[in-house]
Amino acid sequence: MKTFLNILAGLGAILMFLALLSCTKVPQPSTAQGQEEKQEQNEQKETPEDDPKMPDKIKISISGETLLIALVNNDATKALVSALRQAPITYTASDYGGFEKVGSLGRSLPTSNSQITTQAGDVILYNGNQIVLFYGSNTWSYTRIGKMEYESMDKLKSFLKAGAGNISVTLSL
Repeated sequence: MKTFLNILAGLGAILMFLALLSCTKVPQPSTAQGQEEKQEQNEQKETPEDDPKMPDKIKISISGETLLIALVNNDATKALVSALRQAPITYTASDYGGFEKVGSLGRSLPTSNSQITTQAGDVILYNGNQIVLFYGSNTWSYTRIGKMEYESMDKLKSFLKAGAGNISVTLSL
């Protein structure tokens, strides 16, 4: 009987230890670390391969010339593609800062802004309703849309009419 009580008391102690262990708070990452992990997760899903209905490229046309934009996979590009399935989008873009063309889409898209240092060819969503086409570099909080596929910096600047004022831009599937 004593042995049975000792075994029962031992089991009770083990169960109590396990119950206390399960109540222990798991340490959470610091805010900066959490943001880095969130950004890494977003970057991992930034390819349209996951969604078979999502095209991996769209077209951008200026003055009768067309380039492709390789898309990232985020809510903004999904909303943009959804709008493009209805009809192409044409807007006016202007030079700004000597490194980009920017224009209002006439509609808002979802944002997932993060601090980005852009490069030539980047296509970026700014303020949820403006598309920025970079022929230079800038660092700001943007939502990435994709990257134009171009042969050389000279051809990209020529395509975007860099420094030449307003252009009409058409995005299509």
